[in-house]
Amino acid sequence: MIGLTKVETLTIGGEPRVDLLPPEVHAQRNAAAVRRRLGFAVILLLVLAVGGSAAAGVQAIQAQASLAAEQASTIALLVQQRKYVQVRSVQDGVALIQAAQQVGTSTEIDWKKYLTEVQATLPSNVTLDTVRIDSATPLTEYTQATAPLQAARVATLSFTAKSPTLPEVPAWLDALMALPGYTDASPGSVTRDDKSGVYTVDITMHINQAAYTNRFAAKGK
Repeated sequence: MIGLTKVETLTIGGEPRVDLLPPEVHAQRNAAAVRRRLGFAVILLLVLAVGGSAAAGVQAIQAQASLAAEQASTIALLVQQRKYVQVRSVQDGVALIQAAQQVGTSTEIDWKKYLTEVQATLPSNVTLDTVRIDSATPLTEYTQATAPLQAARVATLSFTAKSPTLPEVPAWLDALMALPGYTDASPGSVTRDDKSGVYTVDITMHINQAAYTNRFAAKGK
């Protein structure tokens, strides 16, 4: 019987089976590896910090640019507004004048026209002699009658009329009712001048706000 001989082979570069290095060397190697990892981590943190600072700086620059643009736009608007200051002043002045016109003429009656209409109600041979007007003003309310059942009034027209013949006073009063703003009318005394034979009649007439001209009244009112 032929015996078998065990042949041992040598593996080049294989892991050594026996570590003869002291533990201090392994500790130093491990510490060096830890230091390298820590160094990489510090570098990474520095890169991130620098990147964050750069991003924040870019955002700050963009915000400053946006703020500068808004400020420039505001200044431009203010410059444009200055151009229209005079126009606004004129518009305010016109509005003030219009308001003053409305208030100032709120109690206006065209008395020249009204007296012409009064004369037109009288017979052709009768003329107005004297006229007295008492009316409201924009600042003062007109005093109303204290007697019951009398309508509101804004003016009183007292006039005397002269007639060569005995006047028909009731017919005159009826004719006055056609005038704008007529409220009521009442006769006073009727006298005759012995020398000329001319009759003089006193008439008092009350007028309401329908006689107002409303020249500057706001539209739609």
